[in-house]
Amino acid sequence: MSDNPIHPTSPIGQPDIRQRRVRISLAWLVPIIAALVALSMVVQNWLSAGPQISVSFLTAEGLEANKTQVKYKNVVIGLVTDISLSEDRTRVNATIELDQNNEAFIREDAQFWVVRPRIGAGGVSGVDTLLSGSFIGADPGQSSETRREFVGLEAPPLVTFGAEGKRFTLRTDDLGSLGIGSPVYYRRIPVGQVVSYELSEDGKGVAVQIFVNAPYDGFVTADTRFWNASGVDVSLAADGFKVSTESLSSILAGGIAFRAPVYSADIEPIAEESVFTLHDSMDQAMAPDDGQPRYVQMRFDQTLRGLNVDAPVEFLGVPFGRVVSVKLDYDEQTQRFPVVVGAVIYPSRLGEANEKLLELYEGDTEQRTAHLLGSFIKHGLRAQARTGNLLTGQLYISLDFDSRAPVVEYDPYASPLLIPTTPGTFDKLQEQLQTVVEKLSNLPLEAMVSNLDSSLSELRKTMEQVNNGVLPQLQSTLERSEETLANVNQALVEGSPQRQQVGDTLEEVQRAVRSVRVLSDYLSRHPESLIRGRGGVDKPANFKGNATSRELNMEPQQ
Repeated sequence: MSDNPIHPTSPIGQPDIRQRRVRISLAWLVPIIAALVALSMVVQNWLSAGPQISVSFLTAEGLEANKTQVKYKNVVIGLVTDISLSEDRTRVNATIELDQNNEAFIREDAQFWVVRPRIGAGGVSGVDTLLSGSFIGADPGQSSETRREFVGLEAPPLVTFGAEGKRFTLRTDDLGSLGIGSPVYYRRIPVGQVVSYELSEDGKGVAVQIFVNAPYDGFVTADTRFWNASGVDVSLAADGFKVSTESLSSILAGGIAFRAPVYSADIEPIAEESVFTLHDSMDQAMAPDDGQPRYVQMRFDQTLRGLNVDAPVEFLGVPFGRVVSVKLDYDEQTQRFPVVVGAVIYPSRLGEANEKLLELYEGDTEQRTAHLLGSFIKHGLRAQARTGNLLTGQLYISLDFDSRAPVVEYDPYASPLLIPTTPGTFDKLQEQLQTVVEKLSNLPLEAMVSNLDSSLSELRKTMEQVNNGVLPQLQSTLERSEETLANVNQALVEGSPQRQQVGDTLEEVQRAVRSVRVLSDYLSRHPESLIRGRGGVDKPANFKGNATSRELNMEPQQ
């Protein structure tokens, strides 16, 4: 049989041409549609896919591929698609597929961190992840440069993108109890936090960066003072016992407070990234400007137990400086170990008095201060270690005038300046007590005790004689006196002749007293009778008749 049969109606030798029709079965329609849909989804995913980045972390705790989400303000913006170790196996690389239109998260200053439950200085965070699981938090950047590989943060940033406020830098000698997240207070209201800190380039201090939220950042002016408000400030002074603290969180996690002095006239806000000094306490921060400091030394010949570094130096009771060093020296002539105290003084703390005194001298401020100090020393200025607290025994340096102080040599060009000293009041008391003890030790105590012993022996013998001889005789004398008094009482009983005689005698005495009284009355009226005698008898008041003057003046013969 031929494979190509010839149609019977066709002529011999002529081909029979036919058109072949393609027929598609309905069974192929479904796979074709599915393939087209899949292709469209692939194209759509490719067109809608965002950038792909890699973020490295120290650990993959809480991360799962194709499950852990990336969120910004709790909105999903991507997904972790792969987790792998770095080449040196020290970190974990998480591959993240970001959604479309999220180019802000590939900028160079973008930040990523793992959100998990944490307890820190700012409180408890990430509690919602206990149920939903950990996720990666993201914060967009502002840089114009882009990158695909990032290093993730191990803790959430305290200041996120778009937060209103200002950053400031504080310089201090040491960090103390401050840390990232420590609160910043303004009038005891939390208004910001510590965002970072680093050691200064010369290694002699710490730079602490803080962020103050708006609108409180407007209270930071050029004259604002910052101080460390960490822990509890306890002080025992003459005005009582004081305890000062900002809040419980500042006790546990540290804190910083700021405020402008009440006398400050500068109320304009300062620019961001300004640098301030972080003081140790509020009193130190609010103190007026100390001006240029001056280093001086003092040599003491007595022990200074209780004098510590940072002890105050006072001038006539006014805070004048502080002690910066206490060390021993050796004097070859006296073969003793004097104590050399180094102090920093601030002459500007004397205020107008310092300005008036400096006008009396010529030269720059340092030279005038040296000559002024020399004038004070010439008039008896001396340094003295005094007790500042009887409970703790702490000492401080007092600069005061002593009119009895001997004259000493002073070099105004010496470096450092040397201020002469005088023993403290307690040391003087010890010297006086020592002098008294020496005088007592020089007394002939043995001879005095021997003489006192012999005197006591003689006194003992005398007392024995008194007890054995004098006291019995005195007792017998008293007994006889009692008998005499008893006899007198019996003789003067009522009705006895002796009592009658005593009564008569008293009557005679009374009559004699009356006669003497009459005589004295007459003599007071007629004192001339002592010379002439009594001239006559006074005329009776009821006399009547014609008696002659002779008869009236007749006086009986004595």
